[in-house]
Amino acid sequence: MSVNAREAALNALCAFRSRGARPELHIAHNGPENARERALALQIACGVLQNEAYLDHCLTLCAEKVKKTEPVVRDILRLSAYQMLFLDRIPHRAAVSEGVELAKRRVPRAAGLVNAVLRRFSERGGDFPIEAGSREEYLAVRWSHPAWLVHALMEAYGEENTQRILRADNAPAPMTVQVNTLKTDASALTAALEAAGVGVRACPYLDDALILENTGPLEALEAFKKGYFYVQDAAARFAALASGVKPGDTVVDVCAAPGGKSFAAAIAMEDRGSVLAFDIHEKKAALIEKGAHRLGLDCIKSAVADARVPIPALEGKADVVLADVPCSGLGVIRKKPDIRYRDPAELERLPGIQLDILKNAARYTAPGGRLVYSTCTILRRENEDVVRAFLDQVAGFEPEAFTLPEPLGRQEGWGVILPAEGGTDGFFICVLRKK
Repeated sequence: MSVNAREAALNALCAFRSRGARPELHIAHNGPENARERALALQIACGVLQNEAYLDHCLTLCAEKVKKTEPVVRDILRLSAYQMLFLDRIPHRAAVSEGVELAKRRVPRAAGLVNAVLRRFSERGGDFPIEAGSREEYLAVRWSHPAWLVHALMEAYGEENTQRILRADNAPAPMTVQVNTLKTDASALTAALEAAGVGVRACPYLDDALILENTGPLEALEAFKKGYFYVQDAAARFAALASGVKPGDTVVDVCAAPGGKSFAAAIAMEDRGSVLAFDIHEKKAALIEKGAHRLGLDCIKSAVADARVPIPALEGKADVVLADVPCSGLGVIRKKPDIRYRDPAELERLPGIQLDILKNAARYTAPGGRLVYSTCTILRRENEDVVRAFLDQVAGFEPEAFTLPEPLGRQEGWGVILPAEGGTDGFFICVLRKK
C-alpha cells in the first residue's frame, strides 16, 4: 500500500536518523506512487532537516517538554510545524490533524501531547521571537546553522553575504545533469525526458546541462540507462572546464568518486586519450567503472589508490591532474543538511590531508601541464590557505587564470563560487600550471 506524503516524509527522517539514508533516495524507492505526493514528501523531509534548529526553537516556545520527547515524536512535531511555517498551501488544521494521526499510528501514547503542542503552535500565528545575545547567535537559530560556522562565514564574507549563503543553504537543491554530448544533445535529451514525464529546464550557465524535476528513480529512466546524461552540479562541472582538457590528453583524477569530473573530462576529450580515475575505496572505484561503461566512455580506467601515496609510474606523465579533495562539504549543505552539524574539531585535520594530496598530485603533472585543485567548501582554510601553503612548499608551479561562464567570468588563478550565486553549489577552483 502506498504511503501518503507526511508518512513518507516521516519514514525518510527516521531512515536518516537511524542509518544516514539520503531522503531523496529513500522517498524515490519507498515514497508515494503519485508524483505530486512524492515531491511533497521530499519537500517536507528536506525542509525539516534544513530548518531543524529553528523548528525546535519554535516548538519549545510552545512546550518545554518537547525537548524530552522521543526522536520519532519530535520529527512528527517538526514536520507538522514545518508545513505550518513554510508551506502556505497546506491549512494549519490539516497539518495538525495529520500530525496527530501519525502519532496515533507510531506512538499512540504521545498523540495527546502532539495535539496540544501543534494546536498551540498554530494559535501563535508565526510569532516565535528569537532572543539572542548577538547577531551571530540570532542567525544561527533562524537559519539552523551552528554558531561556529556562522562566525566563520561572517568573518570571511560579511553579514550580507552570510545571510545570502544561509538562505541558499536552506533552499531546495535542483537536480542538475550534464548531457553526454557523445551520444545526444540537450534538445534531443529534453524531448526524451519530457516524453517520460520529467520536468526539464535549461541550466543558466551551461548549454549542455539541464535541471530536472519529478524524475522518480533516475535508474528507471530509459535516457539514463542509455547513458545520455550523468548527474553533476554546474559548479563541479566548472572544475573540468577550467582544466582545459582536450582530445588526446592524459588525465589523472586522484579523488575521482563519484566520477563526474572524470566523465566531464572524457567527454571533452571526445573519448580520445586516457583518464585514470582513482579512489581509495574499492566499491567507489567500481562505481566509476560502471558509470563510464553506461556512458560509453572507453578512455576511463578506474583503480584503487590512496591520493597521498605516490605512484612512481605516473610521475610527470599527466597533461591534467584533477584533485577534488575530501573536504568539509560546507558548499553543499542544501543537498546534505546534516553536514552543518558536523563536529568542527573533526574538520581541523582536513587542511593537512588536502595539502598532502595536492603535493602528491603535483608529482603526476607533466611540464607545462595543469593541476586543478577543487573543493565543495567555502572555508578559506581549506581553499586559499591550502594553495598558498602548497606554493610555499613546492617549487615550479604558479596560479593560472581561467574563465568560467558568465556572470562568473575570468578568475585570476582561483575562484570561490558561493552557494547563493546562480543556484549552484558552493565551490572552490584553482588552476596551477607546472612551469
